[in-house]
Amino acid sequence: MARTMAVWFRWFVFRIAPLYVFLLGVSACEVSASEPPTLPTYGVRMEQAWIPMSDGVRLAATLYMPEGAKPTEKFPALLEYLPYRKDDGTAAGDYPKHAYFARRGYVSVRVDIRGFGASEGIPPEREYSEREQADGEQIIAWLATQSWSNGSVGMFGISWGGFTALQMAMRHPPALKAIIAVHATAELFHDDVHYVDGIAHIDEFELNMDMAEGWVGAPDYSLDERTLGPRFDSPPWSLLYLKHQHDGPFWRDRVRPLSEITIPSFLIGGMQDGYRDNVPDMLMKSKAPIKAIVGPWNHSFPNEPDFGPQVEWRDQAVRWFDHWLKGHDTGVEHDPRLVIYMQHWHPPDPNLQNVPGEWRREDVWPPPDATAATFFLQTNHMLAESAAAPDKHELKYIPSVGVEAGFWWGELLSDPRPVDAFSLVYDSAPLQDEVAILGRPHARLRASASAPLADWFARLSDVAPDGTVTQITGAGLNGAQRESISEPRDLEPGKLYPLDIAMHLTSWVFPKGHRIRVAISNALWPMMLPTPYAMTTSLELGGNEGSKLVLPVVPVHGAIPSAFSQPEPSEERTDIKSEGFPWPGEWTVERDEARQKTTVHWKGKDGYQYPWGKQDDFENLTYDVDDSHPETCSVRGEAESIFSLKGRTLIWRGHLLVTTDQKNFYYKYTRELLKDGQMTKSKTWRETIPRDHQ
Repeated sequence: MARTMAVWFRWFVFRIAPLYVFLLGVSACEVSASEPPTLPTYGVRMEQAWIPMSDGVRLAATLYMPEGAKPTEKFPALLEYLPYRKDDGTAAGDYPKHAYFARRGYVSVRVDIRGFGASEGIPPEREYSEREQADGEQIIAWLATQSWSNGSVGMFGISWGGFTALQMAMRHPPALKAIIAVHATAELFHDDVHYVDGIAHIDEFELNMDMAEGWVGAPDYSLDERTLGPRFDSPPWSLLYLKHQHDGPFWRDRVRPLSEITIPSFLIGGMQDGYRDNVPDMLMKSKAPIKAIVGPWNHSFPNEPDFGPQVEWRDQAVRWFDHWLKGHDTGVEHDPRLVIYMQHWHPPDPNLQNVPGEWRREDVWPPPDATAATFFLQTNHMLAESAAAPDKHELKYIPSVGVEAGFWWGELLSDPRPVDAFSLVYDSAPLQDEVAILGRPHARLRASASAPLADWFARLSDVAPDGTVTQITGAGLNGAQRESISEPRDLEPGKLYPLDIAMHLTSWVFPKGHRIRVAISNALWPMMLPTPYAMTTSLELGGNEGSKLVLPVVPVHGAIPSAFSQPEPSEERTDIKSEGFPWPGEWTVERDEARQKTTVHWKGKDGYQYPWGKQDDFENLTYDVDDSHPETCSVRGEAESIFSLKGRTLIWRGHLLVTTDQKNFYYKYTRELLKDGQMTKSKTWRETIPRDHQ
């Protein structure tokens, strides 16, 4: 679940959950549908239910039922399955999406995983555990056999819910007929928020989830020790993840190859979202009927993104599920396989309201008209189509480089020239014509380092005639994982290695007169924790095998899909109100040039008003790094959730501290519970964890 950044996940799923389910965004069919989607002919009735698991644990479910149905009517079920607390955390956002589908003839169901919210049991030992997935299969079977069910079940979700939909599709439960996965991935090590690009990453998600494991369910918030004790004592997940620093069975056993997904899958991604690479991966690897839409968005639904264009998705979700779960010929099998947004140039602006560009359809991936355009890194720091003369460019490693490049491979950013200043930078000549790219750019480098461990980062940018720089995409590579992400090996200092940095999916039109820029660095902090050795790295230039940039160039204009619908008004609950959201929050940078130390401060907050009381959440992170001692960095996090209830106040707190030296991570986490200002529970986990090629 994933910008993970960070990771932020709560917001994306909490606030955006209203739309979250069907995110398909494409409003009009490419061909006339044989049957229109189901109209809103029902009322909505909410029912609470217990779903029994094979070990006796009961999972709490909210069923959004079609009100006014005939006694003999049968309906498909739509399942949203995640831990983010259906009765408080996501309650406001759940209603608009689940009610939308209930009115159109679906029993839309929201279930918390065991150990969270009102569900019984102990939180699993990790995200996406075998227990969680086995429970999911039993939930699907239960839904398919209810008296109101037609036997067909669909799943949908954003972030965690999207991950779960993909994972359940890999397990082939018989009643699961179709899914919608939004901003999701099956690459749990390389793409999720714990090891972004295979490199250690810590953000707001760790703060939120490690504290939330210890909560009890709304509205009672019972402090009965039988419920509270096992949850409060559950070890923080961030500790477990820090012990698994490269890919392997720990990460792979949770998922199966994408080729094993055979049920119809509707995907949605965003050019500013950290999980967007899953869309082309699914298009190339899955045997399922795939429909996908990729807009310019970050980790949000298309009808309520941080920045537009906004489009509706729920009507298309109904078309999708009507076809696969009700057997209606709605024409979805004739829709474009992929509708994707071609971004046009815009100045660097974190507050941009709409990304300029145009939609295009692609029925084959990679696009058949794409060509690989190669630009060689030149000795004069230019990019050119001809091979360079032999040369070596050296770069001193500065651990604090990277703040302006973002907290994950998403977000709209300010100008990244402060990062470029400490990178090896290569620019093309001013372009004679527009150049469009669509796909994953590659930085193919020949590189060496003077230390046994180094990371390399490649960032692609657009340089305007006035010198303004807009970052487009990028990616990192842990040098120890150059040959295998599951079997990392030290670098041999001074040895030249071929490195292929596959940047994250993007689209972009470079205007005439602009320049193409690639910038190479060895740090991207605080997105990634720095490597622990002072060093110098080098790039080898020259000949056809020299360092180069390869761009997936396509025609500037492509096939035009049908227009999207504008967002529809959403039904809202009047008894719940929310305000604010932790991510993206506020951040500041402090640099002490004399002592070569840098600190980044981040903070976020949100609040909810419920019939039974009020919840206020506060979070902050502090990242410290020392350029003269890269082995010593730290991440400090504080989270606090205050529940102001009738007659009492409960406060959960979480305190995270991760520090490093050259050999180890030093981990400390404390979870606390206060009642009416008095400490009632406190537990601390402290451990020294050897660095394993991180």
